[in-house]
Amino acid sequence: MKTVRQLVALLSFGVSFAAQAQAPVASVPSVDLVRYGGKWFEIASFPMFFQRNCIADTTAEYALAAGGGITVHNRCRTKSGFDEATGKATVVEGSGNGRLKLSFFWPFTADYWILGLDPEYRWAVVGNPNRQYLWVLSRTAQLPPALLEAALASASAQGFDLSQLRYTAQAADSVP
Repeated sequence: MKTVRQLVALLSFGVSFAAQAQAPVASVPSVDLVRYGGKWFEIASFPMFFQRNCIADTTAEYALAAGGGITVHNRCRTKSGFDEATGKATVVEGSGNGRLKLSFFWPFTADYWILGLDPEYRWAVVGNPNRQYLWVLSRTAQLPPALLEAALASASAQGFDLSQLRYTAQAADSVP
């Protein structure tokens, strides 16, 4: 009986250790920033403090900046109108453009890693290496089910807990 308890304890420890020892998050190897630029619709995201007032129609728009880097303009509908924020992103050297440092107010930056990207740039999955942030983005206000499944699979394969996802309402008349 003592051997059975020891085996159960050992197996429990092994399962616990395996759950904690996930492979590190990886960004996509290469991103064409010109193709990535433009408007993206938020399809789903992990709830974030800075998006607490957003109720629908969340978008992000990216553009190459004249002096280098990328401008980022986020917008969402709130109960009282719209909330907007503009920031700047810089490419992490050696990342193939798949990893950015994003800042909405100097001197603070956050990791913005492109974790999954459709070959045709119809969807992107963005997150950070500690798996606390996740966004599923689409070029259109609604993402067809097969494409959504592919995007979610790329996040799940990286160890993101998809039960935390909150889906974002988008107006039916939203256009890219």
